Amino acid sequence: MQRSRRRPAPGFVPVLLAIGILSLAPAPAGAAVNTAPPSAPVKLVFIHHSTGTAWLADGHGGLGIALRDNGYFVSDTNYGWGPGSPVIGNTTDIGHWWTWFRDPLQSPAALIALYAESAAHCSYSRLATDPGGPNEIVVFKSCFPNSQLGAPYSPVPAIADNPLKGRYCGGAAFTVANAKGIYNDLLVYFGAHPEKLFVAIVAPPVTTPDTPGGRELADWLVDRWLQDAGYTVGNVFVFDFYNVLSSKTGSGSSDQGLETGNHHRVWNGVVQHKTDDG
Repeated sequence: MQRSRRRPAPGFVPVLLAIGILSLAPAPAGAAVNTAPPSAPVKLVFIHHSTGTAWLADGHGGLGIALRDNGYFVSDTNYGWGPGSPVIGNTTDIGHWWTWFRDPLQSPAALIALYAESAAHCSYSRLATDPGGPNEIVVFKSCFPNSQLGAPYSPVPAIADNPLKGRYCGGAAFTVANAKGIYNDLLVYFGAHPEKLFVAIVAPPVTTPDTPGGRELADWLVDRWLQDAGYTVGNVFVFDFYNVLSSKTGSGSSDQGLETGNHHRVWNGVVQHKTDDG
């Protein structure tokens, strides 16, 4: 199993800018958006592991630099971070998002620490001065094995009957339907906290094997998750990292700035979610 080796997508930055400026509802594909940076620094924390480290790194994905230059004070969590035993920072699979945000035993302490976090736990450039206060934006991402979801795609189980909650990826419980059930239950917490902005990053793909379940979940998260749930709070957004890393030009060079390829970005002033050129 290998990670996709295409350069991570800096297109996340204009999408984040677009959704972070007085957005009242998620911006669908084709919607015009305001990509101006915030007028004052905004605190953001990124929950991630290895592919997130590469994405943030100055010499790789450059996400840290891009967020810094657009007025975001970025902190992050990584392996070894946080409360619990094992510490919760070690757990970022899809089933673990229930632990982070919904588990009555572990979530309260984890979120207190998360909102207070102001340190960098991997190497990337960021604003020199912490503007103070809690983190206002939470970005969370699972790593590449989480795109290897199996069938069935439905029906989506109630959270009480969902065998994936709190679990690592893989095995019989790691299905698209169960993953959808985890994301649906997160909306209970997100909806109770309109003062925060939550950005779900779709898990990146692997080079082999093909991952139709990963594509199914990515498309559902972007196109149907919030709509099917009737979620209108306006503080939850999705960036389709799976999609932008599932395309290439030539022998594998980046397709940033090109019309061809798969993209999730602001293009000519509107949101573009292009999935048919990978």
